[in-house]
Amino acid sequence: MYKILVIYNPKANRGRNVLIAKELRELTESINNSGAGIAIDWSSTQYPRHATELAAGAVQDGTAYRRVIAVGGDGTLNEIVNGIMQIPAGDRPQFGIVPVGSGNDFVKGVKHSVPIIPEDARLAFENALRQQEVETHRIDVGYLRLGNQPLRYWCNVVGVGFDAAVGLQALRINWLRGQAMYFLAAVRTIIENYDAPHLDMDIDGVALSQRVQMLTIGNGTREGGGFITTPTARPDDGLLDYAMFEPMSRPMMVRLIPEVMRGTHGKFRQVRMGTMKRMQIRSDPQARLLVHADGEIVVGYEDHSVRDIEVGVLPGALSLVC
Repeated sequence: MYKILVIYNPKANRGRNVLIAKELRELTESINNSGAGIAIDWSSTQYPRHATELAAGAVQDGTAYRRVIAVGGDGTLNEIVNGIMQIPAGDRPQFGIVPVGSGNDFVKGVKHSVPIIPEDARLAFENALRQQEVETHRIDVGYLRLGNQPLRYWCNVVGVGFDAAVGLQALRINWLRGQAMYFLAAVRTIIENYDAPHLDMDIDGVALSQRVQMLTIGNGTREGGGFITTPTARPDDGLLDYAMFEPMSRPMMVRLIPEVMRGTHGKFRQVRMGTMKRMQIRSDPQARLLVHADGEIVVGYEDHSVRDIEVGVLPGALSLVC
């Protein structure tokens, strides 16, 4: 029997996926009753980090799921990846994605480098449920170490500074979705949040020390519902891309918004772009550091204990169902 675990986040897309979930559950039941040799278990998350617990237990307690399917947005993917990565490499289940979040940035941003994952939820679910003929693609996973905290994992983007602040602003906007929501959040952040902390960095052995308005490190190309911050990133090349923005005037920040939406910001002198395998970051003691991983805030303004950050890549760590 080929066992598959589906992990569904009912709060993805701010709880707007009730009908989609009902349809997918009905499809699950029909497959379970078809005698096709597939057993599908469906689990809904109940609290933050529940998806991590569910995914980490996919091969424990005598249960051996061959595949874990995420039904949710980028935050759900992040939680499940953190669970799967707790499983020894040789035992890790395959990873399938049904994108039903508000942005779905990872799925939309990797189309140029991996076989296409359908954006339609039912098609993506049917694709992720295929058994013998399924195609998989090895993808890299990013890791993040915050001070002395346990290692975290991420699959799409880590951001320090401005883009993390934009994510906080977006949480206050309930009447817009996707790119429009993040565009408004970016404008509000430019008005209300103008921090550019001084960072000491080591990028693959090269030292760099400067004030940084925003630092985005990408395994995927986009974040925030469609801002193409690291346009040349590939999740299967064993590297991470980065985009580093130096302090600039508010008018210049507004000027760069449409450029970042198109992924053309690298032509400006205020932007430094490159690739790397490992970056170490140390912030000024007085800095108000803000960090997100796949859109989830992992260091907030109130947390003054984290000054040291390490970001790196684990090549080919996951087997993605495409």
